[in-house]
Amino acid sequence: MIITRTPFRVSFFGGGTDYPAWYRENGGTVLATTIDKYCYISCRRLPQFFEHKHRIVYSHIENVNHIDEIKHPAVKAILNWANINEGLEIHHDGDLPARSGLRSSSSFTVGLTHALYSLRGQMVSSDTLAKDAIHIEQNVIGENVGSQDQVSAAFGGFNRIDFKKDGCFEVDPVIIEPERKDHLKQHLMLCFTGFSRIADEIAKTKIRNLNERRDELARMRAMVDEALSILSSQCDIEEFGKLLHESWMYKRSLSDRVSTPEIDNIYRAAKDAGAIGGKVLGAGGGGFLLMFARPEDHCKIKEALKHLIHVNFNYDDSGSKVVLYQPNGL
Repeated sequence: MIITRTPFRVSFFGGGTDYPAWYRENGGTVLATTIDKYCYISCRRLPQFFEHKHRIVYSHIENVNHIDEIKHPAVKAILNWANINEGLEIHHDGDLPARSGLRSSSSFTVGLTHALYSLRGQMVSSDTLAKDAIHIEQNVIGENVGSQDQVSAAFGGFNRIDFKKDGCFEVDPVIIEPERKDHLKQHLMLCFTGFSRIADEIAKTKIRNLNERRDELARMRAMVDEALSILSSQCDIEEFGKLLHESWMYKRSLSDRVSTPEIDNIYRAAKDAGAIGGKVLGAGGGGFLLMFARPEDHCKIKEALKHLIHVNFNYDDSGSKVVLYQPNGL
């Protein structure tokens, strides 16, 4: 039995510049952190006593004899990519819902890939995990996704991630005073809008608009440096929140599907209750909303958004890791 634990992520700035269609021509940069909410994948060799060869357990249960019969697109793609011949039982559990903007799908891909390496007795680097997950999602499955989520899930931590024109990436941990980092955390709020969405469909519309939104994307990339400058200085931390608001305005312009009237109403209610800035995480269209507000205003915002689920979180620095290693089932 192998169990992997892979964190979800919160992206602050630069989202959109991590699409290959953009960064292979212009380069891209994002600022993101992983949080202490996780995707758990358990994987074991399935004994030959059953009528089925593979058992996949998530929100559904699949018992199949051939990989091509698997309905879960990521499991099917990953097992084919890994040339799996033996029977496997795979279970997925997540701390937060799928299709919510925290890129649970990338955490799933990284976590299952990590489990398969471990089942074969192979240690694997974070760099390899990230590259494999990017390849699987973008080329094997053929999803319209960026590259930041796989990197964050594999490496973990609060990072600046630069994407190069040659397809490579660099991960630089954000080095700031612990008190400053905690001060930022005290201003952040995370709530679930209640709307789930298919990120691939929204991302497809954004990718089609990339050439028409060059100025916006260049500005969104530049915000990463501005945000880092705010964090490393002694200026008022509220400037970070104001920058988040500006970023959200730019992100909304990338596609008419990034926001909805319902999301706009939620965001407006949060602002009216004292929020300084915020954004919908991930592709948009629903999922989680990240808000920035003075700690003394959090109660008022929670009251204004009391119909939503609020999630307490902290930073995570571990990245994807094997939390149980018993390859022989002992």
